[in-house]
Amino acid sequence: MKPTISIVVAIYNRKDELFELLTSLTQQTDKEFEIIIVDDGSLTDLKPTIKNFDGILDIKYFRKDNSGPGLTRNYGAAKAANEWLVFVDSDVIVEKDYIEYIKNDIITIPCDAFGGADKAHKGFNLMQKAISYSMTSVFTTGGIRGSKKAVSKFQPRSFNMGVKKEVFDKVGGFSEMRIGEDPDLSMTLWENGFTTAFFDDIAVYHKRRVDFGKFSKQVYQFGCARPILNQRHPDYVKISFAFPTLFMLGYVMGFLEYFIMGRGIILAFYGLYTFLVFFHALLLTKNISIAGMAVISTYIQMFSYGYGFLKSWILLNVLKMKPEEAFPHHYYKK
Repeated sequence: MKPTISIVVAIYNRKDELFELLTSLTQQTDKEFEIIIVDDGSLTDLKPTIKNFDGILDIKYFRKDNSGPGLTRNYGAAKAANEWLVFVDSDVIVEKDYIEYIKNDIITIPCDAFGGADKAHKGFNLMQKAISYSMTSVFTTGGIRGSKKAVSKFQPRSFNMGVKKEVFDKVGGFSEMRIGEDPDLSMTLWENGFTTAFFDDIAVYHKRRVDFGKFSKQVYQFGCARPILNQRHPDYVKISFAFPTLFMLGYVMGFLEYFIMGRGIILAFYGLYTFLVFFHALLLTKNISIAGMAVISTYIQMFSYGYGFLKSWILLNVLKMKPEEAFPHHYYKK
């Protein structure tokens, strides 16, 4: 018997993105699934968008007060009727065989939870493609998102993540964290003896942020969350988590070396790194404009994440602040 699937979508505004996601779900080769849409207090009325799919998709719609993505997904999971929960972000598009591949992989790859990669759709604009490159490149910390070969133990992310409903309920679902709630769930699963897997044939097209300012804010928040996660799950701390901070500090040291000592040895390494990122992006995208913007988005990612990580590490480990005190907006009340 094939596994049964409930797709859970937590959404705040984004009606146009929701329309695109639901449109991609109408094209599935396997149409046996339900969709749980939970409106997290949107300022935009989403019901007219959902009404377009009456009689086409099995949709259950709920609206609640705004509380952040984790609690909203938990709310949707409680309403789901099927044995597997599949979480996707509202700004993704899926291939027509997404559901079919998920069901086949669940049968052939034993696990309690799974995740897949994300990539840029050919219809995305140049900036979206550049940001997608930075978030999935082997030259950044995003390399683990694009290849199962990049990790020995995969952490599913909530833009493309599946969990057995009974397992999700046993661990209490997503925690009170607003940022970093998905790796937090993955590590909680491991700590409770459950297994995760990477399904390499269920990648989604993830739009992400559409400008560098919003992208910078997003990855800064990710950086702030990582030391919090390290405190919550000390058995899974890796030195690579600090790489963006070391990258940022090394860049500062390079300029100090240049202006104080008149040497550019450190900056030469950053020049080589920039060269590699540009030509790797050019090789993958075949577009010089995307490659140029990919260099910018990569530095934004490394610097913003690195600064957020450093700030959070100092607040938590030097000043001994509690995470809830240091970053009150990173949490919600269950």
